Amino acid sequence: MNNRRLPVIVGISGATGSIYAVRLLERLKSLDVETHLVASKAAEITLRHEMGLTLKDLRQLAGTSYPIGDIGAAIASGSFETAGMIVAPCAIRTMAAVAHGLSDNLLTRAADVTLKERRRLILMLRETPLSLIHINAMKAITEAGGIIAPPVPAFYIKPTSIDDIVDHTVARMIDLLGIDTGQDVKRWKGLRDSTA
Repeated sequence: MNNRRLPVIVGISGATGSIYAVRLLERLKSLDVETHLVASKAAEITLRHEMGLTLKDLRQLAGTSYPIGDIGAAIASGSFETAGMIVAPCAIRTMAAVAHGLSDNLLTRAADVTLKERRRLILMLRETPLSLIHINAMKAITEAGGIIAPPVPAFYIKPTSIDDIVDHTVARMIDLLGIDTGQDVKRWKGLRDSTA
């Protein structure tokens, strides 16, 4: 694991799953990882609807935050060094824009920069079922070095609450950046069948 504490960019788009964004920011803060936040206008609406929170509430969890239109922000440049970027949740529209290099706002520009600098880009895609258009965009992101990581529950951890599922998923996303999460990730150790 990389213990050097480079900043992490957290992008939030308008897909359902605002709880992942909140938990991600909380967990990175507790790990003393500097965060740079950018959220779409749709993300603000979803956050208010799902969690009763405002973008101002979310900004209090981040080290630095930027308006979606601030294309002159630090995170818009490859010379600003980061550990990578997680978009949680990631809407199909955001993924499609990144897949096709459409840097039409700060969220998609930061993602594009992350890919071009060969840093980790993790998209927590929130959509189902998927069309071939979606799958082709996922393929393009993957071929460019990005990681498509839908928030799929790991039932082998025997979750007893939504919090258990969300916390494990968020820890796995941080894990993908190479940041040590301590004991947050319950790792599969294999089955021990006493009858074998």
